[in-house]
Amino acid sequence: MSSGLTPVLTKDACPPSGPYSQAIKAAGQIWVAGQIPADSTGQLVSGSIAQKTEQCCKNIKAIVEAAGSEMTKVVKVNIFLADMKFFAEMNGEYEKWFGHKPARSCVAVRELPKGVDVEIEAVAIQ
Repeated sequence: MSSGLTPVLTKDACPPSGPYSQAIKAAGQIWVAGQIPADSTGQLVSGSIAQKTEQCCKNIKAIVEAAGSEMTKVVKVNIFLADMKFFAEMNGEYEKWFGHKPARSCVAVRELPKGVDVEIEAVAIQ
Protein backbone atom coordinates (compact mmCIF):
# COMPACT_ATOMS: atom_id res chain seq x y z
CA MET A 1 0.00 0.00 0.00
CA SER A 2 1.30 3.44 -0.84
CA SER A 3 0.29 4.71 2.61
CA GLY A 4 2.99 2.63 4.29
CA LEU A 5 0.33 0.48 5.95
CA THR A 6 0.47 -3.25 5.27
CA PRO A 7 -2.43 -5.49 6.29
CA VAL A 8 -1.56 -8.83 7.89
CA LEU A 9 -3.68 -11.91 7.29
CA THR A 10 -2.94 -15.47 8.36
CA LYS A 11 -5.09 -18.57 8.10
CA ASP A 12 -3.65 -19.69 11.45
CA ALA A 13 -5.75 -17.23 13.50
CA CYS A 14 -9.41 -16.31 13.78
CA PRO A 15 -10.51 -14.61 10.56
CA PRO A 16 -11.78 -11.03 10.87
CA SER A 17 -15.54 -10.95 11.40
CA GLY A 18 -15.91 -7.42 10.09
CA PRO A 19 -14.29 -4.75 7.93
CA TYR A 20 -10.85 -4.80 9.58
CA SER A 21 -7.47 -6.54 9.31
CA GLN A 22 -6.06 -9.05 11.78
CA ALA A 23 -3.18 -6.58 12.07
CA ILE A 24 -1.57 -3.63 10.34
CA LYS A 25 2.18 -3.21 9.95
CA ALA A 26 3.32 0.43 10.00
CA ALA A 27 6.58 2.20 10.83
CA GLY A 28 8.23 -0.93 12.28
CA GLN A 29 5.22 -1.75 14.45
CA ILE A 30 2.52 -4.42 14.27
CA TRP A 31 -0.90 -3.38 15.55
CA VAL A 32 -2.89 -6.55 16.26
CA ALA A 33 -6.67 -6.17 16.30
CA GLY A 34 -8.59 -7.45 19.29
CA GLN A 35 -8.61 -11.24 19.31
CA ILE A 36 -11.56 -13.12 20.71
CA PRO A 37 -11.42 -16.77 21.79
CA ALA A 38 -12.17 -18.23 18.37
CA ASP A 39 -10.09 -20.69 16.38
CA SER A 40 -8.81 -20.38 12.81
CA THR A 41 -12.22 -21.39 11.45
CA GLY A 42 -13.98 -18.69 13.46
CA GLN A 43 -15.50 -21.18 15.92
CA LEU A 44 -15.76 -19.83 19.46
CA VAL A 45 -13.81 -21.79 22.07
CA SER A 46 -15.78 -22.90 25.11
CA GLY A 47 -14.45 -23.72 28.53
CA SER A 48 -12.74 -21.77 31.29
CA ILE A 49 -11.51 -18.20 31.03
CA ALA A 50 -7.98 -19.68 30.98
CA GLN A 51 -8.84 -21.73 27.88
CA LYS A 52 -10.40 -18.70 26.23
CA THR A 53 -7.39 -16.52 27.09
CA GLU A 54 -5.11 -19.21 25.66
CA GLN A 55 -6.97 -19.09 22.34
CA CYS A 56 -6.73 -15.30 22.20
CA CYS A 57 -2.98 -15.59 22.78
CA LYS A 58 -2.60 -18.33 20.15
CA ASN A 59 -4.26 -16.00 17.66
CA ILE A 60 -1.97 -13.11 18.61
CA LYS A 61 1.09 -15.35 18.28
CA ALA A 62 0.05 -16.54 14.81
CA ILE A 63 -0.61 -12.99 13.64
CA VAL A 64 2.60 -11.52 15.09
CA GLU A 65 4.63 -14.33 13.52
CA ALA A 66 2.87 -13.91 10.15
CA ALA A 67 3.91 -10.25 10.33
CA GLY A 68 7.55 -11.29 10.77
CA SER A 69 7.94 -10.78 14.52
CA GLU A 70 7.56 -12.82 17.70
CA MET A 71 5.75 -12.76 21.02
CA THR A 72 8.82 -11.49 22.90
CA LYS A 73 8.59 -8.32 20.82
CA VAL A 74 5.08 -7.45 22.00
CA VAL A 75 5.38 -4.11 23.78
CA LYS A 76 1.77 -3.33 24.73
CA VAL A 77 -1.29 -5.45 25.47
CA ASN A 78 -4.88 -4.37 26.09
CA ILE A 79 -7.24 -6.87 27.69
CA PHE A 80 -10.99 -6.52 27.83
CA LEU A 81 -12.95 -8.72 30.24
CA ALA A 82 -16.71 -9.11 30.51
CA ASP A 83 -16.28 -9.23 34.30
CA MET A 84 -13.32 -8.57 36.62
CA LYS A 85 -14.10 -11.85 38.39
CA PHE A 86 -12.09 -13.42 35.53
CA PHE A 87 -8.98 -11.32 36.27
CA ALA A 88 -6.95 -13.79 38.38
CA GLU A 89 -7.64 -16.79 36.13
CA MET A 90 -6.93 -14.78 32.98
CA ASN A 91 -3.64 -13.57 34.51
CA GLY A 92 -2.57 -17.15 35.21
CA GLU A 93 -2.79 -18.02 31.52
CA TYR A 94 -1.60 -14.61 30.27
CA GLU A 95 1.76 -14.82 32.04
CA LYS A 96 2.55 -18.08 30.20
CA TRP A 97 2.51 -16.11 26.94
CA PHE A 98 3.99 -12.78 28.05
CA GLY A 99 6.79 -13.61 30.49
CA HIS A 100 8.71 -10.51 29.37
CA LYS A 101 5.93 -8.38 30.90
CA PRO A 102 4.96 -5.87 28.20
CA ALA A 103 3.06 -2.74 29.21
CA ARG A 104 -0.59 -3.66 29.75
CA SER A 105 -4.06 -2.39 30.46
CA CYS A 106 -6.97 -4.54 31.58
CA VAL A 107 -10.51 -3.26 31.84
CA ALA A 108 -13.94 -4.72 32.38
CA VAL A 109 -16.46 -3.78 29.71
CA ARG A 110 -20.20 -4.13 29.55
CA GLU A 111 -20.21 -6.39 26.50
CA LEU A 112 -17.82 -7.91 23.95
CA PRO A 113 -18.40 -9.08 20.36
CA LYS A 114 -20.26 -12.36 20.00
CA GLY A 115 -20.90 -12.42 23.76
CA VAL A 116 -17.35 -13.57 24.61
CA ASP A 117 -15.76 -13.09 28.05
CA VAL A 118 -12.32 -11.88 26.91
CA GLU A 119 -10.72 -10.00 24.03
CA ILE A 120 -7.01 -9.17 23.75
CA GLU A 121 -5.20 -6.76 21.43
CA ALA A 122 -1.46 -6.14 21.15
CA VAL A 123 1.25 -3.97 19.63
CA ALA A 124 4.59 -5.51 18.69
CA ILE A 125 7.75 -4.25 17.07
CA GLN A 126 9.41 -5.94 14.13
